[in-house]
Amino acid sequence: MSWCEWPGAAIGLEVLERYGCRMADGFNLTLLLVGVSVSLGALLGLALAMGRLRGHPILARAIAVYTTFFRGSPLLVQLFLIYYGLGGLRLFWQDIGLWWFFREPLYCCLLAFTLNTAAYQAEVFRGAMQSLPSGQAEAARSLGMGSLATFLKVEMPQAIIIALRPLGNELIVMIKASSLAALVTMYDLMGATRLAFSRSFDLSIYLVAALVYLVLVEIVRRLWNFMEARLTRHLALR
Repeated sequence: MSWCEWPGAAIGLEVLERYGCRMADGFNLTLLLVGVSVSLGALLGLALAMGRLRGHPILARAIAVYTTFFRGSPLLVQLFLIYYGLGGLRLFWQDIGLWWFFREPLYCCLLAFTLNTAAYQAEVFRGAMQSLPSGQAEAARSLGMGSLATFLKVEMPQAIIIALRPLGNELIVMIKASSLAALVTMYDLMGATRLAFSRSFDLSIYLVAALVYLVLVEIVRRLWNFMEARLTRHLALR
């Protein structure tokens, strides 16, 4: 008996014993989807936030349209538009050499998830930056610090602390939203669960999946609380 089958045998759940390995692989895929998309989304979101705050007015307006669309429309619609819409333009992507990307549901999911979470994280970063007192940046510049040094050493550390809790909430939302990948033939945790149910018709497998998501979210929540406490420990001393 492999390591991914023993939980089902231990609790007497035959469906988990039979499909535990498939669900373990799906869980790993879920972690990959969430980890990569949220990380890339953070980098893109920070760039979008800075572009909207300090970029050209035309660029700022374009970014506003982008964030409005991706925050205002369902993630499922965005995923379908990319996988079935852009993915349906096979000849075009073949001509420019990008068919290898849009033919894979994994890459389409990563693209949709990244664009979606980047829009939310951009607004989080923008709000955090706008909440900082303007006098701090002015003081830094008066001491001879350049714009980049002021951003990295004065503004960014404070903005991260302010944005930390909303960013944690966004991570939890993306963990739960990643189950949508199952609708475009991805065998993530939810996809593997649907497969197990279609073959066994045992509803208890959905309860197992719900518990896995719950445990994962709780672990992330506790880790985020610990990280927030560490980063803000100097504030508690005042």
